[in-house]
This record gives sequence, C-alpha cells and structure tokens, in this order.
Amino acid sequence: MPLEFHIGALLNGVIYAVLGVVVLIVVLTVTNSVLEKLTPYDLKTEIIDKPEYSRGGAGGLAALGVAIIIAAALH
Repeated sequence: MPLEFHIGALLNGVIYAVLGVVVLIVVLTVTNSVLEKLTPYDLKTEIIDKPEYSRGGAGGLAALGVAIIIAAALH
C-alpha cells in the first residue's frame, strides 16, 4: 500500500502551525503585561539579575499551559 502525498494536508498543517504561533505570541504578550501589573516585582529583573529560577519556571510553565490550550483549540 503506497503512501500518498496530499499537498492540502501539508498546507493545513503549516497554516495551523503559523496561526498557533501567532496566537501564542499575542496571548503571552497580554498575559505577561497583566502579570507585570498584578505582581510587585519585575519578572525579567528577578530572573536575570537575581537567581530566582522558581519564578522563571513558573513563567515557563504558564507559557506551556497557554500553548497546550491553544493547540487543543486549533486542533
């Protein structure tokens, strides 16, 4: 049974991937600005200048959670 190549399926995958990345960037930008307003510290300063890796990990996990939600919504 030979495998068939469908250009439409490939284009669908590329379009949804690009759409997912664009939505992720927009949502993370909004989420980051809201987080900066709600917390008394600057997240970038805490991660770069001070060794606060737990806050960086929490930010990374929040980004991963948003990415999973967007992927599920687009799928």
